[in-house]
Amino acid sequence: MSAKPPAPLPQVHPAAQQPGPATAVWASSLDLRYTATLGRCNGHAQHRGAVRVLAALYPEGPGVCHHVLVHPPGGLVGGDRIDIDLSVQAQAHALVTTPGATRFYRSLGQPAVQQVQACVRAGGRLEWLPLETLAFDACLAENRAVFTLDAGAEMFGWDMLALGLPAAGKPFQQGQMVQHLELPGVWLERGRIAAADAVLLQSPGGLSGRAALGTLFFAAGSPIAPQRRDALLDAARQLAQAQPAALPAGATAPHAQVVVLRVLADRIEPVAALLREVWAAWRHIAWNLPPCPPRVWAT
Repeated sequence: MSAKPPAPLPQVHPAAQQPGPATAVWASSLDLRYTATLGRCNGHAQHRGAVRVLAALYPEGPGVCHHVLVHPPGGLVGGDRIDIDLSVQAQAHALVTTPGATRFYRSLGQPAVQQVQACVRAGGRLEWLPLETLAFDACLAENRAVFTLDAGAEMFGWDMLALGLPAAGKPFQQGQMVQHLELPGVWLERGRIAAADAVLLQSPGGLSGRAALGTLFFAAGSPIAPQRRDALLDAARQLAQAQPAALPAGATAPHAQVVVLRVLADRIEPVAALLREVWAAWRHIAWNLPPCPPRVWAT
């Protein structure tokens, strides 16, 4: 009697496979360098893997380079890793954003990691403004960003996070998300949001049942002048209080070199709207520049 031939194995997309303990499913890296020559900011990019620069734009003229970053796979699963290394040289000004959300999908055991290491030299300016991060149910994820500023360097940055997809009936019920924002030696915010942590997610001292949160900060490599700092704080507080729906929000200066706005909401849209309003106001106060929202934010 002859044996039956084995059934063919199902085809599995590489991004859905779970790797061994020491293997990444999909590792990508992007090296970004910004220099200034004769009043023009020049952006240089080198990538390995999926993440890359979609476009370099100059809607404000040659002095400010807008870089739009894309990750064509559409998200990260367990074991995936993205590393972004960024430097802004003296007198250069870079605005870096994305056309869509960063998605951390369900993991079967390994964490997915995105890590940003940025250095801004004296006289340089950076605006790190990616769109929101979506933490899907059962993800195991870490979103880490470290910014080193020389004396005389300044930057804006934000982090927006949505837990689950509550509007689609898919809340964040399993897994965890680690957020890490750091200015070495100056300011560190690191939090582990676990779906099983009911105290953190539901209590008034935590997220109070809200599924979206955001942090916007202005940072400098030297102490911010008190008058300038107070103007930034006042603008953030006034705009937060003027929101049509009352959002839990607070603006503080946890260090002489940092001003921070934090906000909670049930959905990510009001978080993003408030952070964009405050960023526009802060840009005028800090740098005497009008807002120039990237066009991809409206697409």
